[in-house]
Amino acid sequence: MTGPARADLSSSLEHLVAGYAIACVAGIGLGMALWALRYAREATSPYVYFLYVLPAPVLVPAAMTLFGIGFSMKVVLIAFAAMWPTLLNTLDGMRGVDAVKLDTSRVLGLPRWRNALQVVLPAAGPQIVAGLRNSLQVAIILMVVSEWEASTDGIGYYIVSAQQSFDYVGMWSGIIVLAIIGVVANLLFVVAENRVLHWHYGARAVEGGTR
Repeated sequence: MTGPARADLSSSLEHLVAGYAIACVAGIGLGMALWALRYAREATSPYVYFLYVLPAPVLVPAAMTLFGIGFSMKVVLIAFAAMWPTLLNTLDGMRGVDAVKLDTSRVLGLPRWRNALQVVLPAAGPQIVAGLRNSLQVAIILMVVSEWEASTDGIGYYIVSAQQSFDYVGMWSGIIVLAIIGVVANLLFVVAENRVLHWHYGARAVEGGTR
């Protein structure tokens, strides 16, 4: 891709990185908060699951009304849609931590915040990472969807423009670039996952070897 197409690719990557980063931080942070605040978790549970199953593309008109058609709208839409898998996996992972670990931390007298950060969060790490991977897939999809309507840049805009002008070579080039973005993003995620969860895979290997 050359010329304007490169600018469209650069814009899409900016939207993706910004939106996904916000989704990761918000998803993990809110998941931890709901785990710690039982009454808030019970009160908000129906709304959280409703927003999780709500098809994010239908929110594009509302996002355009609230944030316009620029960078902010795309980032907010990506972040909002991609946040829920991470949030729910964080919450479920922290709620499923082995009771023995929690009892041990209480016996050692760890403060609640240290218990959450040093015991519960690492134990829930594998499930949180699974949520982050699902969020990445959602973020890539919403990156394209957010650029289809009333947009002036991005790979989604480039593909639609090429299709409307009967530039089928350009259209398929954009689609192939999207596939490459997905593959590269997934490979980078796997590398990061192996580094972050190396202790988990090592423990599973040892456990499997002792059986």
